[in-house]
Amino acid sequence: MKKIFTLGVIVLASVHLANAQIDPLLLKIKAADTSKQALNMDAIYGRPFTAVGKLPVAVGGYMEANWQYLGKDGVSEGHQFQFRRMTLFVASTIGKKIKFLSEIEFEPAEKEIAVEFAALDFELHPLLNLRGGMIVNPIGAFNQNHDGPKWEFTDRPIAMTQMLPATWSNAGFGIYGKYYQKDWMFGYELYASSGFDNSIIANKENKTFLPAAKANAERFEEIASGEPLITGKIAVRHQKIGEIGLSYMGGIYNKWKDDGIVIDDKRGLRVFAIDFNTTIPMLNTFITGEWAWINVDVPKTYTQQFGSKQQGGFVDIVQPVLKRNILGWQNATLNLACRLEYVDWNRGKFIETGGNIADELWSVMPGISFRPKSQTVLRLNYRTQGQKDLLGNPSARSAALQFGISTYF
Repeated sequence: MKKIFTLGVIVLASVHLANAQIDPLLLKIKAADTSKQALNMDAIYGRPFTAVGKLPVAVGGYMEANWQYLGKDGVSEGHQFQFRRMTLFVASTIGKKIKFLSEIEFEPAEKEIAVEFAALDFELHPLLNLRGGMIVNPIGAFNQNHDGPKWEFTDRPIAMTQMLPATWSNAGFGIYGKYYQKDWMFGYELYASSGFDNSIIANKENKTFLPAAKANAERFEEIASGEPLITGKIAVRHQKIGEIGLSYMGGIYNKWKDDGIVIDDKRGLRVFAIDFNTTIPMLNTFITGEWAWINVDVPKTYTQQFGSKQQGGFVDIVQPVLKRNILGWQNATLNLACRLEYVDWNRGKFIETGGNIADELWSVMPGISFRPKSQTVLRLNYRTQGQKDLLGNPSARSAALQFGISTYF
């Protein structure tokens, strides 16, 4: 109850502190079609908002809940009901070409309320805009375009949540821009921000694990290494072909200097990612995927279970099979979908034997989804998954049946 009350206070404060006119685009009570083609970088503002009476703000949000029955090597904990998250958006136009947007997420399972995005944008030119505050680092596509109602699966991609830190945001500043020419769209983003710390190799997972850095709230006030994390992305889209994005994130992650005295070697990390999405004409088959490579400078004193190289990604294939008026819902859609996933947490070979270090996971998840409208989805998924340990012993096999709902509001 205390956390819910805190969330309410944050919302009310956001509403009463806004003191300017809302962008006319945000005043439209009729929400925009979230399936409209745009760059992934547009996902931050490409959400449905609703004006709150005469208040100078617009609000929106989404929620996710699901049921699952999971078994691993024949052992199951039975039926599980989960309320994954509720996210609230609050936006306001402070003045001409000055916009503010925040994203506040309540995750009961994590017992936390987190501000994932809260930034002020200054629009100088379509190709040059300034952004500062709590930014979402644009590594890959999912980190920015992660809203539950946009996806046909109850779970988020494994590689983008357990290898990369999902919804990875930091305090920082940067520039971005877009250019349109007929069917072509081009966009770029470049940010300097706070970032990772030594927890990526000193954590309870006992392996190189970038998501561990999300637990460090001090990153919003100081950088462990004293040097900024640099994140950049370029993306190109053709309306009839699709979008491809290339991104990079890198910097020093460890505290190597204290009070001006060098206490350790500099250790860096570098992440490269490529993302792509397209819709096949005639069939309207939607395909989206992402792949990332991680390189981390791991101290030589660490054992080989801490990988210096990681890679992984996913591909989603979504095929609409029925689109018609159903039970009073106009243009309701029934989809068949399948997600293929792979993660290798430790690319390399054992020094002693030359044998391959396994520590890898694969997953296949077919599913059915029903959308009474584009912003609401009911989804039924089945996951089969295999995971090998460092030595490559026979895979631990697991399977799960999941049903979930997600909607913007």
